[in-house]
Amino acid sequence: MSKLLQNARQKIMQRDELATYVHRRQAAGERAIFTNGCFDLLHLGHVRYLEDARSLGDFLILGLNSDESTCKLKGVGRPITPQMERAEILAALTCVDYVTIFSEATAGPLVG
Repeated sequence: MSKLLQNARQKIMQRDELATYVHRRQAAGERAIFTNGCFDLLHLGHVRYLEDARSLGDFLILGLNSDESTCKLKGVGRPITPQMERAEILAALTCVDYVTIFSEATAGPLVG
């Protein structure tokens, strides 16, 4: 496995593990930015949006809809790309610091 791929995979975290990192960084005075979505077919608009979001703070947390919640939002046949592949692609972007997958209908419980 390449070092870049290994680094991307390290950015993908369970909710509890991520909370520890976020609390630590915020306690150090850093500002977290959060966004979420399905990102089933990543395109340039997504990348620009994520880069802009990252510029608003010190680190960017991306909540990724699970396969189940993506299907509920987008319909039968979606997602096209499985959640772990989507998570790894997004984590490989330098503007994304952390990725966590959620299965709820909205990201509210993740940030609440």
